[in-house]
Amino acid sequence: MMIIIAEFFVVILKVLWAFVTAGAKWVVRPKEKSVAGQVCVITGAGSGLGRLFAKEFARRRAILVLWDINSQSNEETAEMVRQIYHELDTPITKDGPVGGVEEVPPFQPQVYTYVCDVGKRESVYSTAEKVRREVGEVDILINNAGVVSGHHLLECPDELIERTMVVNCHAHFWTTKAFLPKMLELNHGHIVTVASSLGLFSTAGVEDYCASKFGAIGFHESLSHELKASEKDGINMTLVCPYLVDTGMFKGCRIRKEIEPFLPPLKPEFCVKQAMRAILTDQPMICTPRIVYMVNFMKSILPFEAIVCMYRFLGADKCMYPFLAQRKEAMNNNEAKNGI
Repeated sequence: MMIIIAEFFVVILKVLWAFVTAGAKWVVRPKEKSVAGQVCVITGAGSGLGRLFAKEFARRRAILVLWDINSQSNEETAEMVRQIYHELDTPITKDGPVGGVEEVPPFQPQVYTYVCDVGKRESVYSTAEKVRREVGEVDILINNAGVVSGHHLLECPDELIERTMVVNCHAHFWTTKAFLPKMLELNHGHIVTVASSLGLFSTAGVEDYCASKFGAIGFHESLSHELKASEKDGINMTLVCPYLVDTGMFKGCRIRKEIEPFLPPLKPEFCVKQAMRAILTDQPMICTPRIVYMVNFMKSILPFEAIVCMYRFLGADKCMYPFLAQRKEAMNNNEAKNGI
């Protein structure tokens, strides 16, 4: 009995210390780690946040491996990366698996593109094997690829629901299974899950998207615990949960007009810069803007009817309806043009 009581007080002290260290990181910005010379795989690199992540990692001299289902847009991203690489011609160093530093030859443009449909398991595994054979082992995995169907549940074709779940959630299982074994062997690596605030709290009209992002976050958290249980502290995990990002993915989404100036859609560049800061300081989770932390906490403690009341005040209960209406109109116009 005394042992349990003693352990309980030790746990209390460790919890308090965790609060202290977390608070200190909010006050004093931790030093960013170097990713120079490290191999970084980014899914969905052909546009949006994936393209911006590629540019940010290129500026930090990482070796980029870009995956996208669209070869043309992926090559456009690669060309942007090459332009950044062209400006970087000084020698670099690379962090070793066990914390040492090893010298890397003078920097040469290194970006690799692969056409990969992450919604197909076989495509993920075969592309991952090509990467290992042609580039080498992966140090950083950015699970960024995502889709949205843009339909109310009862109007959404089953195949689109399945596609949303597979790309936004199941693909994370497959990419991780492809690259994690070597990370475990070396006890070195970093896995980033680009999720959404809609994976922390939901709204009406995007049931499939919310379910996929909740699933991705659940996978990320469980894997984080598994790595801790395995004492693989050299492998870091970062969860990225942004509010609505102005990439066009949810074009037309609107909250209450009086509230919108205080909570506008995020600029993609700002979102990625915040995410990069979290990744490079090994922060476990980043929500942008910070009010997302508060909303997630309130969701956990408030009665459901209280949450509904707040949603209605903010205009968040039907914020996706204009977006869904635009998508439906666009599809109808498309069908009319094609004579369907």
